[in-house]
Amino acid sequence: MASAKTKTLWFCNNCGNESPKWMGKCPACGEWNTMVEQTVATGPASKRVASVPGQSRKPVRLDSVTSGSEDRLSLGSAEVDRLLGGGIVKGSLVLIGGEPGIGKSTLSLQLPLGCPSLKTLYVTGEESVSQVKMRADRLGGDSSSCFILSETLMDNIISEAEEIAPDLMVVDSVQTMYCQGVDSTAGSVSQIKEVAATLLRFAKESGIPVILIGHITKEGAIAGPKLLEHIVDVVLQFEGENRGAYRILRSIKNRFGSTSEIAVFEMTGTGLREVENPSELLMPVHEEGLSGTAVSAMLDGTRPFLFEVQALVSSAAYGTAQRSATGFDVRRLNMLLAVLERRAGFRLSQKDVFLNMAGGLRITDPACDLAVIAAVLSSNFDYPVPSDICFAGEVGLSGEIRPVSQVERRAIESGRLGFKKIYVSSYTRFDKKPEGIDIVKVSDIPALVRSLFKNG
Repeated sequence: MASAKTKTLWFCNNCGNESPKWMGKCPACGEWNTMVEQTVATGPASKRVASVPGQSRKPVRLDSVTSGSEDRLSLGSAEVDRLLGGGIVKGSLVLIGGEPGIGKSTLSLQLPLGCPSLKTLYVTGEESVSQVKMRADRLGGDSSSCFILSETLMDNIISEAEEIAPDLMVVDSVQTMYCQGVDSTAGSVSQIKEVAATLLRFAKESGIPVILIGHITKEGAIAGPKLLEHIVDVVLQFEGENRGAYRILRSIKNRFGSTSEIAVFEMTGTGLREVENPSELLMPVHEEGLSGTAVSAMLDGTRPFLFEVQALVSSAAYGTAQRSATGFDVRRLNMLLAVLERRAGFRLSQKDVFLNMAGGLRITDPACDLAVIAAVLSSNFDYPVPSDICFAGEVGLSGEIRPVSQVERRAIESGRLGFKKIYVSSYTRFDKKPEGIDIVKVSDIPALVRSLFKNG
């Protein structure tokens, strides 16, 4: 049999599109300067990847296919199980991404240590066995059913997994693994595609779920070709500031459940601790009567929780006003400040504005706009917002307050935590008025100012 030939191709780092020559702009995804050169094998060796792993070659009538609750395994973590839709599905491939040091390896090792009923094979390509043991001792838990393998060659990994026959396999990380049949370095586009296809084939044929750790780029996307996210069944991504204590594990893709769920963790000295009620931890921890703070009723996925928005407005010391935001899009902050100046007449162009989301969270919910406006005005007037008031509303370019989704759930959560009033858009409709909290409807920013600072 003739050996496989090799040739040089150019691959896009963003989407995996291949080209016979270099291009400045990828024709598939439109990104610039993402083409990298790789030497790949052609012929018989490359045809093995095209087969569909673990699937029947004959059509099966859909109503004859059975599926039940026994197809899922509990990982011993209520938050992770809920995020996955009730546990990890047998034979599934789960990708966990996030910045370095945010907690990917900690969570992936903490799961088997907290669930000794599952025999787990933990494959590491970045650490030695002794290093993993040191981390396991720090995390605590039962390690009697957890096997550690320090290996990067996929053939050896699959061979050991077939011999041990674990209930769960963890691979850390996809960028360090390589297949012998692909003539390129580990972490390249070709290697990542082949490693992911090999693990998917193994998971589907054996029924063993695989958790795959992946790095992310400086833009925040999972490193490697976009094809990696298409191959796997579930994509979970860690969010949060490394300096902060809280982490959000968000479901980006889930073939077996909803993508509108999040799990909140707190990073401690002994690993990640589940936060069942984030609102109680993100509430203000200072004395009452401080200006520049407001509480927002946010909804991330289907979980409502409240957190504090902090703002500081001061005169520009060097002539040019500074705009800084931590955990919030600075471009949206500039937009809200422009709306305040143009639509409500507040002169903030010559003042520094600093914004911070408490707890180190990164907020993308537009319902936070109203709390940002209230915090900025409170700091500008040096007039405190009452501690029993929260906000949930989006601010439009014309200064109007727009309604947000699921206001009832936000109001119920606010009332449960002791808040007396919640400010919402005047266009909000309630199917059933929440009990225990007053609803204050405002139509635009001037109406908010008149209602909130009428005694200031």
